[in-house]
Amino acid sequence: MAHTQQGRSGRRGRDETAEERADRMWQELIQEVRVAQTGVQILFGFLLTVVFTPKYEELSDTDQTIYIITVVLGACATGALIGPVSLHRLVAGRSVKPQAVRWASRLTLFGLVLLLATTCAALLLILRVATRDGFVPYLVAGVVAWYLLCWFVLPMWTRHRHTAP
Repeated sequence: MAHTQQGRSGRRGRDETAEERADRMWQELIQEVRVAQTGVQILFGFLLTVVFTPKYEELSDTDQTIYIITVVLGACATGALIGPVSLHRLVAGRSVKPQAVRWASRLTLFGLVLLLATTCAALLLILRVATRDGFVPYLVAGVVAWYLLCWFVLPMWTRHRHTAP
C-alpha cells in the first residue's frame, strides 16, 4: 500500500499545511523517542549500579576503562534522547514547530548513534568479563554490524529505493 495519495490540490503526498505536517511529524517523532528512551534509561540505570558491586574492584584496568566509557556514552545517549522533550517544552507556543521538529529529529538520530555505541560497549564489557575469550571483539563487531544494518542501512536503503524523485 502506498503511503502517498493524490491530495486535493492534485499533487502527490498528504494534503496538509506546514503546521499540520509539523504537528504530525512531532507526534511520530515523540512515539519513536519513547521507545528509544525506555531502552536507554533501563540500560543507563543498570550501568550506574555496576560500580557499587563487589565485582567492580576485581575488573582489570581495561575493563574499568570500558565501563567508564560505557557510562559516559549512556549518559550522553540519555541526554540526546530526552533532549527533544526539553526542546519542545522550551519552544512550545513560539511558532517554531517545524524548526523544533528538525532539531528534535537530529537529536534523536544522534541519540540512536550514542545508544548503539553504549549498547555495544556494554556488550563488550559483559562478554569480556563473562568469557575472557579472544573471540569477543569479533562477536561484538558482528552485533555492531547487525545494529547498523537494522537501524541505519535498511532504513536508508528503503528511503532511497521507495522515495519518489
